[in-house]
Amino acid sequence: MPHTFANTMFSEPARELQRQNGSRAQYERMARSGAAEQELGLAETEFITARDSFYMATVTPDGWPYVQHRGGPAGFLKVLDEHTLAFADYSGNKQYISAGNLSVNDRVALFLMDYPNRTRLKVIGRARIVEPRAEPALEARLRPGANGPRVERIFVFTVVGFDWNCSQHITPRYSREELAEQFPDLFLQN
Repeated sequence: MPHTFANTMFSEPARELQRQNGSRAQYERMARSGAAEQELGLAETEFITARDSFYMATVTPDGWPYVQHRGGPAGFLKVLDEHTLAFADYSGNKQYISAGNLSVNDRVALFLMDYPNRTRLKVIGRARIVEPRAEPALEARLRPGANGPRVERIFVFTVVGFDWNCSQHITPRYSREELAEQFPDLFLQN
């Protein structure tokens, strides 16, 4: 099976720049690789489950890219199976840019970061929006508890491909909780 992420994202202009800069042979091998990149495995599932945020990119009807940060408790982005991710969406700023974009173009990219470990996972796919109560079993699986906030919509992603990216320029960043674990004396007063 070819590497779906590489074959989808490496356009002819990108391949030409890779040739000009000496990286095309490496990425050609990646594009021909037979690993199961289309299926989320244990490493991807564990990584996604540990995240408390990610970035989601969509495209406006007139071609403008749009990136939105999504956050919640660790694991709010659920791996439903080796091809499907989903999360419950709650009321926010009511701009509806991502939802509007996806109503005309279902292509989406997710960018998941682990700053302390300098690791990132890029996922490309197709999204659909499920209205509340349309799929009760799915909504129950995604809701963080019986008394959680009202689900405004559910985003479901069919994974087309993914790629683990190099850590070279990722600056380590730590949450308050991660720092408190390492330096409890600093956080005793709070």
